[in-house]
Amino acid sequence: MADHYYTPLPESEHNTRLVQVNILGRSLTFETDAGVFSKNELDPGSKLLIESMGALSGRVLDLGCGWGPVGAFLALANPQAQLVMSDVNERALDLARRNLKNNGATAEVVESDGFESLEGTFDHVVTNPPIRAGKALIYSLFDTAHERLRPSAALTIVIRKQQGAPSALKHLEETFGNAEVIAKGGGYWIIRSVKGKEEEA
Repeated sequence: MADHYYTPLPESEHNTRLVQVNILGRSLTFETDAGVFSKNELDPGSKLLIESMGALSGRVLDLGCGWGPVGAFLALANPQAQLVMSDVNERALDLARRNLKNNGATAEVVESDGFESLEGTFDHVVTNPPIRAGKALIYSLFDTAHERLRPSAALTIVIRKQQGAPSALKHLEETFGNAEVIAKGGGYWIIRSVKGKEEEA
């Protein structure tokens, strides 16, 4: 069976490389490998997600962190925040730990299948969800994120329009009572939902 980027223990032969990423005035270098998501470059969805986040504080989760670009940029841009990065893929997590260290960023890195091994609640959950794993799985991640967010905390996702952004927007509106497209680019939508926002209105 072929590896997917959401395979816990990829069996692909290692093929490491360095990827340089320039976003918002920062230039970071990352190590990538076979068996992880977007091994050749930072995918445009994650780039748009990083550019769209704005200032963060409190406990922030990068769910499905891969080799760590989103978490590393967010950690450096928001030193006051407590970054937690999680993934089910052990190879990706090893890369994320090295990439954080090599770029001078700090975060807690946790092996977790979705929220399974993650403790506590969060002030923000950020994710580029594993679309290939199927709609049922990613919607369950959105629903669990709603449960694990503190009041007035937010979930921000990136998803391509042709891979289900309109239906994801509808699901988030049903789950959170609100959902807003905060950015678009290259066919990708950045969608944000805030827990309890409808109760404050």
